[in-house]
Amino acid sequence: MRRATIVALTLTAACTTTAQPVQDRTCNAEGSESFVGRTASSETGAAILRATHSSVLRWAPPGVMLTMDFSPSRVTVRLGPDGRVTTVNCG
Repeated sequence: MRRATIVALTLTAACTTTAQPVQDRTCNAEGSESFVGRTASSETGAAILRATHSSVLRWAPPGVMLTMDFSPSRVTVRLGPDGRVTTVNCG
């Protein structure tokens, strides 16, 4: 079951997810290190969006290529192979 959860998370994780339709906000990842080590979930994603004041969340599982375009309203959350947050960065 755990493996299926990780596979499902990995398959959907590369998709950009927006919070509720809101005006664009500027991401501020200061203090976001408290999320490192948490398991990726919709609850964790929502908490990261609130904490960083971002309007767009992008999950980045290991081995997934990401666009290099910069979006000031986006927060990128990199995941380890275990599905846990490793870094939280703006852009």
